[in-house]
Amino acid sequence: MNVPHPAEFSCFPPPFPGPRPIGRELPIPADCDYPDAMPTQDDAPETAEAPPEALGALSLERFMPYRLAVLAHEVSGAVAQLYGERFNLSRAEWRVLAALGERGAMTAREISDYSTLDKMQVSRAVNRMLAEKLVAGGLDAADRRRKILRLTKKGETLFGRISPLALARESFILSALTPEELRTFDKVVDKLIQKARELQQWG
Repeated sequence: MNVPHPAEFSCFPPPFPGPRPIGRELPIPADCDYPDAMPTQDDAPETAEAPPEALGALSLERFMPYRLAVLAHEVSGAVAQLYGERFNLSRAEWRVLAALGERGAMTAREISDYSTLDKMQVSRAVNRMLAEKLVAGGLDAADRRRKILRLTKKGETLFGRISPLALARESFILSALTPEELRTFDKVVDKLIQKARELQQWG
C-alpha cells in the first residue's frame, strides 16, 4: 500500500473543544477527502470481531518509535553513569557543558536549540553551573542585548576530562557494528530525523 504524503490530505479533524480526554479520537469531517490508501471506517467490510492478535495490532516492542526510545534510554544511561556518578552532573548540565565546549560562546536560547533542552532546563543547569564557576556570563560586544555564556577555565578542564571518556563509551557501543553498518546507520538516522521533522510540520 502506498503511504500518502501528509500534504495530500485535503482536510484535518477540527480542534477538540476544551481539554481533550486521553484516548479520545478527534472527529473527522464527513466531507474529508482522504487518499484511497487511508480508508475510512465506513469502507471497512463488516466482519466478526477478531481477537487482537488477528487484527495486526500494534506491538509496542516492535514499534519503531518505542525501539528508538529504548535505544536512547540505554545509551544515555551508559553515558550518564560517567557524567552523573563520577562528575556529579545532571543530563542538562552535561549537555550545556558539551555544547559550550564544542561551540564556544553561546546564548541560552542557542544552547536550548542545539541541545534539544527546553528553556527551563537550560536555565536551571546554567544557574547551578554559574554557582559552581563552570560557566561565566557576559554581554555580547556586538549586541549588548544578548547575554553570552562561555566555559570558565574550570569548565574547560572538566569538559576536557569527560570528553575522551564519553567518546570511549560511544566507541564501545558502536563496536557492535561493522564499518559498513556504521555508515548505513548514520545515513538511516539522518533520513529518519528528516522524515520526522517533515511530518511534524504537517501536524
